[in-house]
Amino acid sequence: MSRINVMQPWLGPEEVAAVTEVIESGWVAQGPRVAAFEAAFARSQAAEHAVAVSSCTTALHLALVVAGVGPGDDVVVPSFSFVATTNAVAYVGARPVFADVDLVTGNVTAATVEAVLTPRTRAVVAVDQGGVPLDLDDLRALTDPRGIVVVEDAACGAGSTYRGRPVGAGADIAAWSFHPRKILTTGEGGMVTTSREAWAVRARRLREHAMSVSAADRHATVLAPAEEYLEVGFNYRMTDLQAAVGIVQLGRLPEVVARRRQLAEVYAKQLSDVPGLRAVADPPWGTGNFQSYWVEVTEGFPLSRDGLLEHLAHADISARRGIMATHRQPAYRGGDHGSVPLPVTERLTDRTLILPLFHQMSESEQARVVDALRSAGR
Repeated sequence: MSRINVMQPWLGPEEVAAVTEVIESGWVAQGPRVAAFEAAFARSQAAEHAVAVSSCTTALHLALVVAGVGPGDDVVVPSFSFVATTNAVAYVGARPVFADVDLVTGNVTAATVEAVLTPRTRAVVAVDQGGVPLDLDDLRALTDPRGIVVVEDAACGAGSTYRGRPVGAGADIAAWSFHPRKILTTGEGGMVTTSREAWAVRARRLREHAMSVSAADRHATVLAPAEEYLEVGFNYRMTDLQAAVGIVQLGRLPEVVARRRQLAEVYAKQLSDVPGLRAVADPPWGTGNFQSYWVEVTEGFPLSRDGLLEHLAHADISARRGIMATHRQPAYRGGDHGSVPLPVTERLTDRTLILPLFHQMSESEQARVVDALRSAGR
């Protein structure tokens, strides 16, 4: 038997040709391909402005900076997320305040956020966890009257929809990831999208050291204009090599999402009668891209979550533990991050696992995963 991986990026000769063209052009740093990728991504996600950066972590950092979040502010975040969600808040000197999540979606809700609001709350970072769209309208009905900014962490969200539109389209600002674990990859990379032009302009400036004249504009002239550095900025640029891959990947996105939803439907049908397994599903307000297909191992299943992971590993199937609980990590354990208990976060972290799901997955490979799960449940 060959190993079944939890995820495989879908890359092909089109990406190779796109990168080769960039290399042959002689312009490999941030330049025309990055601008083209930004424009194409903005169109695909129904966003007014898109700013390409080096990762989703840097996108989250810039989003908080341009939204005016800083020392003395509180920012509500889910503990149930990769640690970068919370790290970005720490980068700006604000206090991360942990909120619990919904058991079905794994996302924060208006109710879980309201439970941890303080007089100093300036922003909420709300995650479309695993590609499951959060209920943004309900959350903004809580935050907008209070002047609280919602930063949508759409790291996993490309191709997911909320109320008939792409996720992120209704956000003041959103951050995206193109890590290889995501279904649209540039190797590493990220994007900021926003409806506010002033925020986009500042994010573009900050990503390249806050130069008054972009590197692309300087190199486009024989006698480059003198630049000034208007504030303390960052080196968060994307390269044209990455953007060339991203443009090809973006063209594949509808096909990739359709295939992942097809595979998710097979899992849902084949596992529906297995006692003790609860699978992720679309919420009433949108459709997910199934960037992660996770199941909860409940008390009715013969094995624990970790026991099931071992069972799958013996069958040469690589699954993964579910999303981490950041409040349990040494970097944040015992810190001043609010005092509300997080029972759903801890339950999902302890009981969920992510099953293999990737575009190239064959019928026989998926059948092997299903058979292994069913045999463990006997």
